[in-house]
Amino acid sequence: MMTDLPQTMCGVYLTGHGGPDKLEWREDIPVPTPGQGEVLVRVLAAGVNNTDINTREGWYSRNVTGATGETQEGVEAGGWSGSLDFPLIQGGDLCGEVLAFGPGAGALPLGARVICPINQPRPTTDNPVGFEALGSEFNGAFAEYCLVREADLHDVTDAPLSHVELAAIPCAYGTAAGLLHRAGVAEGQDVLITGATGGVGLAAVELAAQMGARASGVGSAGKHAKVLEAGAVRMYDRDEALPEDHFHALIDLVGGPRWPNLIDALRPGGHYAVAGAIGGPIVEADLRRIYLRDITIHGCTYQPPEVFAGLVDMVREGRVRPTIAATYPLREIARAQAEFQSKAQAGKFVLVPPGVQERSV
Repeated sequence: MMTDLPQTMCGVYLTGHGGPDKLEWREDIPVPTPGQGEVLVRVLAAGVNNTDINTREGWYSRNVTGATGETQEGVEAGGWSGSLDFPLIQGGDLCGEVLAFGPGAGALPLGARVICPINQPRPTTDNPVGFEALGSEFNGAFAEYCLVREADLHDVTDAPLSHVELAAIPCAYGTAAGLLHRAGVAEGQDVLITGATGGVGLAAVELAAQMGARASGVGSAGKHAKVLEAGAVRMYDRDEALPEDHFHALIDLVGGPRWPNLIDALRPGGHYAVAGAIGGPIVEADLRRIYLRDITIHGCTYQPPEVFAGLVDMVREGRVRPTIAATYPLREIARAQAEFQSKAQAGKFVLVPPGVQERSV
């Protein structure tokens, strides 16, 4: 255990559900002390995600029926698992450096560069599919330091990626890998990916192509080139007609009013996997088009540990490289989230805490 750590740190408190005014920059946050099995990590970079904004806005509340990006009023149980404890330090996309250990930890070397899944399965007797999310159920990476269970961390010290690139891996690539795994995507299959110009969508295209699948994407026309560079064989505009009975699997991050067309685009026996609904969570379904065509639907929140471990192996081998749209000082989180929500650029937006020096790769 290191003893020369500062007593306080800089970071961003989420003080309640609402707009960017609920994000409070603080320089007097106590540096947490690692408990049993925990590691204190210095944050080197932290990715920006829809998840953080959705949580801030209370979009996960069952009372909310609209698309993402609209500030909600009067939301109480607006977190993944219900009500949240405020103030909360958000940030699930972590690239960090191991600084100190709690009791029972110490398998990782001090100074190791690490990442971890944003979601961890934490089943209980009452909830066998329960989970916890970094930056939701416990404080995350939008600060100079955070606590993580050592068992959740993966050493990526020697990965040929920058801190910023590594911070773009856990949510985008972890979610994408989990979706492709659940949908059973395999070599030679045709897979359609909605929201393909975003972080998760681009990652899904890249990973599907590496698996030998033929990935097609849906996204705004101005950003098609980035998706094609990532490995897509075809791009569709958001409102363009999709071929019916064509795709073996569909990776959906959008939902919204076009949902019936997505189901129709699957061939009989196809698999639909969903991990987002930025176009709207309430959809209309013709159940006959699902059961008569033997369509399987997968709701995907987290990936099995072996799937994330396989992704980490790819990272260490340099087989994946995220597209970075922009980086910002952590203090400018509100601007970063606003520009992220504008959807003007393809790729990931990443925040960097004060004093962090990027290493050469």
